[in-house]
Amino acid sequence: MGNSTIYSKIIYSRTLEKELVPFIGKYAKGKVYLATEETVDQLWVSKIDSFCESYGIRKVVIPAGENSKKIESVAKIWQFLSENGGDRKSLLINIGGGMLTDLAGFAATTFKRGIDFLNVPTTLLSQVDASVGGKTGFNFNGLKNEIGTFKEPVAVIINTDFLKTIDEANFISGYAEMIKHGLIYSPEHLEELKSFDYKNIDYDLLQEIIRHSVNVKEYFVANDLTENNIRKALNFAHTVSHAFESLAMEQNRPILHGFGVACGIVAEMYLSVKMCGFPQKDFEELTKWILEVYGKFEIQESDFERLYELMTHDKKNESGRINFTLIPKVGEIAINQNCDKALIFDALNYYKNL
Repeated sequence: MGNSTIYSKIIYSRTLEKELVPFIGKYAKGKVYLATEETVDQLWVSKIDSFCESYGIRKVVIPAGENSKKIESVAKIWQFLSENGGDRKSLLINIGGGMLTDLAGFAATTFKRGIDFLNVPTTLLSQVDASVGGKTGFNFNGLKNEIGTFKEPVAVIINTDFLKTIDEANFISGYAEMIKHGLIYSPEHLEELKSFDYKNIDYDLLQEIIRHSVNVKEYFVANDLTENNIRKALNFAHTVSHAFESLAMEQNRPILHGFGVACGIVAEMYLSVKMCGFPQKDFEELTKWILEVYGKFEIQESDFERLYELMTHDKKNESGRINFTLIPKVGEIAINQNCDKALIFDALNYYKNL
């Protein structure tokens, strides 16, 4: 979809080394580097150590987890590149989940005013979400992705073999972003997600379904690179989801991103029913399915005010109003919807009483 010169080449393949060779060949020997995170290094990257050695690729390893998404980790990558002769004609290969590809992508875009980087996302969430759209960044001052850039990698290699080592919770966390893609653009994609057996995964079929999901994200990104217009569609469910995730963190019961998105889908579908005429029957059926997959995040009425306040801090808001992307029906979007506080409380109350 769209014009491939705008954004990276996306390669779907289950033979990683073979796909890397042509890219590595474009850079001088010793000018290709690899960044990864501890868990991925132990499970996967260590298996290609001899391949890396044969091409003179040195690696830097960041501790796993969201707590590593900080300026100190960026500095570690800068220092590693600097000490190992990195110059403007270098390539950084980033292998890991969204935390790692965001962070190392930022390090690459700022080192020597920008070197090439290539992403190999290793979680379902990063394959369908973080790998496309050219967003890089890290957390700062307690705020998620507060500092970052827009810069496309030279390529993204999507390999479902990596998903064999992630647990079910992390798998369905990424799946929530795919459900969102179906809701905002493609009824067909939504149907294939509903019928996919995520408890007994067919990895070849999954690779195809991931391709469909990524195509949706690519469509919105290609048509609106800097999020002034229809790319806002991708924010569906996220105004509420970020508030739920922040509240969960404050209450010491953190949830994975996709579980927040699942809460957001239900609440923002409720708003869509009230504001845009989303069909009640579809709303009830989809809510039932979402609850079966994700369960429910318990909230109290006393949490509503805090959730509302967290929504008012959302990056996507303009002129002090909470800005939602809603859906009149599956596959259609309505951007820049402003809902009043009473209606948002109604949506939270509906979710609380499910």
